[in-house]
Amino acid sequence: MTTRRHALSLAIGALAAPSLARAQGAAPWRPTRPLRLIVPFAPGGSNDIVGRIVAEPLSQIIGQPVVVENRAGAGSVIGSEAAARSAPDGYTLLINSSQPTVPAIVARVPYNSITDFAGIAVAGFSPYTLVVNRQVRAQNAQELVALLKADPGRFNLATAGIGSGVHVAAELFRALTGVDVELVHYRGGGPSVAALVAGEAQLGTPTMASSIGQVRGGTLRALAVLAEQRSPALPDVPSAPEAGIGRVILEEYFPVMAPAGTPAPILASLGDAFRQAIQQSAPKLLDLAGVAPRAGYDTPEKVMELIRTSVEEQTRILRAAGVQPE
Repeated sequence: MTTRRHALSLAIGALAAPSLARAQGAAPWRPTRPLRLIVPFAPGGSNDIVGRIVAEPLSQIIGQPVVVENRAGAGSVIGSEAAARSAPDGYTLLINSSQPTVPAIVARVPYNSITDFAGIAVAGFSPYTLVVNRQVRAQNAQELVALLKADPGRFNLATAGIGSGVHVAAELFRALTGVDVELVHYRGGGPSVAALVAGEAQLGTPTMASSIGQVRGGTLRALAVLAEQRSPALPDVPSAPEAGIGRVILEEYFPVMAPAGTPAPILASLGDAFRQAIQQSAPKLLDLAGVAPRAGYDTPEKVMELIRTSVEEQTRILRAAGVQPE
C-alpha cells in the first residue's frame, strides 16, 4: 500500500508541475460558456467513467459546466468524427481510448486519428482484463483456453464495438492463443459488460474501468489483467505472464483532444486545467476505474506523439497476429 501511494504521489506531483510553471506566464484563456466533452461510446464504459470523474473537478477549475455527451457507434468513429468536424474553439473536446486502435482495425475511417486532432492531456493508463461469466467453469486462463479449444465456435466474446480497444484485445487473445470464439460487437464497454453479466456472452477482454465493479462484486470472474505486472486496483488477479498468456498484453489510455486548428493558448489553458483535474481525481480514478496517471504528456505534441506511436504499434501487433482491417 505504501509503495502504491508513493508511486501515485510522484505521478501526481509531476502532473502538477507544468501548471505551476505556466501560472507565472501570461493570463490563460478562460471559457465563457459550457464545454462539451464527447465520449464516443455508450454510458457505462471506461471512457464514460473516466470522463465523468475528471469532468467534475474540471468544471470547478475552469468556472464553466463540462457536459459529457455520449455519441456511440462504429467503435467510436461516429463521436470522434463529430469532434473532429467541430469548431476549433476549445468548446468541443473528445476523450477516446480507441483513438490509436481505430486506424489499426477499421478499413475506412472518415478522419485522420492524428492530423485531425490536437492533444490536450492523458487522463491515465490501465490494462485490459480477461473475464468470464460466473457460469463458465474455467477458473484460470489456461483452463479457459483448453475449454475454448475443446468446443470451437460455441462461446461468444463480447467487445465494445469494431475498432474499440476491447476489440483489439479480443483479436490479440484469439490470435495468440489459437482459440475459435465468436466476437459479438456491442455499442460500448457498458453494454458489453452487461452482456457478460447476463450470459449473452461467456467471455470478454473489457477495460478495467468498465468491469472492475463487477469483478469486485463477484458477478464476473477475472482470470488475468493483460499486463506484465499485476494491477494495484485488482491485486489478487494474476498478470498475463503469471496466467500463462504472456504475449496477450495490451494497455488502455485516455487521451483528451480538441479539433485540429485549435489555437495554442486555448490548448495550453485546457491542458493545465485537465492536468489539475486529473491530479485531484487520481485516487478516485484508481479506486473506481483502475486508472493511474502518468507524467510526461504535458504538451499537445507529446499527447499526439503517444497516439502516433500507439497506432504503429497496434497495427504491427495485429498484422503479426493475422488480423486485417474490417
